[in-house]
Amino acid sequence: MTTLEELSSHQARTRRGLGVGVRLLMAQTLVVVAGAATSWVVAVTVGPSLFREHLRRAGVPPMSEEQMHAEQAYRSATAVSLSVAIGAAALCALAVTWYLSRRLQRSVTAVSTAATAVSAGNYAARVPPPQLGDDFDALATAFNEMAVRLESAESMRRRLLADLAHEIRTPVAVLEAFMEALEDGVEALDDHTIAMLRDQTRRLARFSGDVSALSDAETNRAAIEPTWTRPEVLVSSAVAAHEERYDTKAVILSVDVPGNLPSVWLDPERIGQVLSNLLDNALRHSRSQSTVKVRGRVKGDRFILTLTDEGDGVAAEHLPYLFERFYRADAARDRAHGGAGIGLSIAKALVEAHGGQITAASDGAGQGTTFVIALPVHRPK
Repeated sequence: MTTLEELSSHQARTRRGLGVGVRLLMAQTLVVVAGAATSWVVAVTVGPSLFREHLRRAGVPPMSEEQMHAEQAYRSATAVSLSVAIGAAALCALAVTWYLSRRLQRSVTAVSTAATAVSAGNYAARVPPPQLGDDFDALATAFNEMAVRLESAESMRRRLLADLAHEIRTPVAVLEAFMEALEDGVEALDDHTIAMLRDQTRRLARFSGDVSALSDAETNRAAIEPTWTRPEVLVSSAVAAHEERYDTKAVILSVDVPGNLPSVWLDPERIGQVLSNLLDNALRHSRSQSTVKVRGRVKGDRFILTLTDEGDGVAAEHLPYLFERFYRADAARDRAHGGAGIGLSIAKALVEAHGGQITAASDGAGQGTTFVIALPVHRPK
């Protein structure tokens, strides 16, 4: 006995078996049949009465032999004409429909196959342009763009996991080595060992905090609390927090932010964090006796903050990727300089959360780097 579930499954398979091409062909067939039936009914019911009226006006006596022959000729001509016309129209309509349905079916099948491949992890799958009109071409283009973004996201995810593993592996390996040395009695728990252990734990804690800050900034969970802020106060506060470290490395820190600039609508804590990240980055890549310049100006409705260093610089091919997470393709961002490699990513996310932009420019390796932050001056409407 057939159960309800089996019946539903059979009906679902039946519905799935009728593709869009078959459905389109069936719909067109119904239209042709309905048109043919309508034409035949109109010709049979309306045509004879009109024909008799014209015969009467022409002087043909009613119920005469002439009228009977004329009506018979009319019926034969109507039947032949309608049959030929309807048959030709049906053949043309069905041929065109079959051709279009085949092309449409191939296009839908291509999208379905590509979608199945993408869902299975093959992000290189693409859909060729079906050339069935702007709508279908737009669909194919949108699908291909989606596949490209998914491929990029998957590549970034793998690189992110690899970088996370690398960043965590080093301090964990150091901690494990020192713990084993302590257990074996090779190392003593003296001040030097304690300082080393604390340094590695701080590195892990700092890395965890940076990853959390980046996640919050990129998902707009970072609390942005803008207020009217004096630019010179914002910059001087960030610079004051770094002066000692700059003096220790003998790097000159030059600040040029006029005191007559108008107040800017921003979150001083978050933009201060951005400026702090840039100052840290500049210090890591600057040589002793070099100069780092911080300059602030208002141009139109934008507050332009520029930070220029005379450090390692960045090769042109790496500039477009400078703000990506963990990107260290060139010597200027080598792990030997320290840092988790996400400070610039955090800066970019926080600046964009304010409706601004941050860019980087460099003349090449050893030529220094310039970062430019553009923030809206006025409070958004």
